[in-house]
Amino acid sequence: MIRNTDQESQTPHPKNYFRKVDETLKNWLDQKVNEFNNREFITSDPISIPHAFSKKQDIEIAGLFAAVLAWGLRKTIISKSSELMKLMDDSLYDFVLNHSKKELKALEGFKHRTFNYTDLLYFVSFLNHYYGQNESLEDAFSNGLQPEDENVGNALTHFHNKFFALDWAPHRTRKHVATPVRKSACKRLNMYLRWMVRKDENGVDFGIWNQIEPSQLLCPLDVHVEKIARSLGLLKRKQTDFQAALELTENLKKFDPMDPVKYDFALFGAGVLDAKLPLTNFVSHAS
Repeated sequence: MIRNTDQESQTPHPKNYFRKVDETLKNWLDQKVNEFNNREFITSDPISIPHAFSKKQDIEIAGLFAAVLAWGLRKTIISKSSELMKLMDDSLYDFVLNHSKKELKALEGFKHRTFNYTDLLYFVSFLNHYYGQNESLEDAFSNGLQPEDENVGNALTHFHNKFFALDWAPHRTRKHVATPVRKSACKRLNMYLRWMVRKDENGVDFGIWNQIEPSQLLCPLDVHVEKIARSLGLLKRKQTDFQAALELTENLKKFDPMDPVKYDFALFGAGVLDAKLPLTNFVSHAS
């Protein structure tokens, strides 16, 4: 049998083909990161809430509330978060440490979806107790990490357990602080960790925490990120759970193992703007 060497020479080697596809996808993702990871992104995103502050503890507290309240329209999230900041006199660290009963009563009317006064009181109570003993909220996460941990899963579990360790923790508030133990994708806490841990010269994320490495972060898996990730073959798991967040992040690590969650900017930005993806140029590199 005579081989058709001309035809064979025109067929790309599978390894080279997938390498080319991966490079195409990486280039597209990097382009989108550059497009969205800039200070113009801040004003229309909940990260604008902690950006209104300069004191480390104020940034931590504002970021936590903005992340926890981050469901629904971004405009509404920013509006409700700003409302809460004003109720706390735009001096959050001082408020949680030194508030009076009258000042707590002023929070009574605050509500965002299912997050209500009971939840808010417990958040303030926890923060009062915690900051009375600790300088930074980082330790509430990082103390749960083991040296061999490749991701922040144990840190998320540790934070949840510490947050609800107080005797008066309301059961209803547990739905507002996710944990991998319940198989949650923990999208809001992963977003919060991105804000606090990632650092680059663009000034969107704060990078004020140093005990957690950017390589350990997990990509926040919201509906926009999920949609684009599935379209690009970066996510195949059917359930939107903690394992899905792990799968997506592991695939993003193929493009940047030291800072995989920078691609949150690309996936979220493309999803929000309903970008037309050049899907004909991509196949699932996760295959």
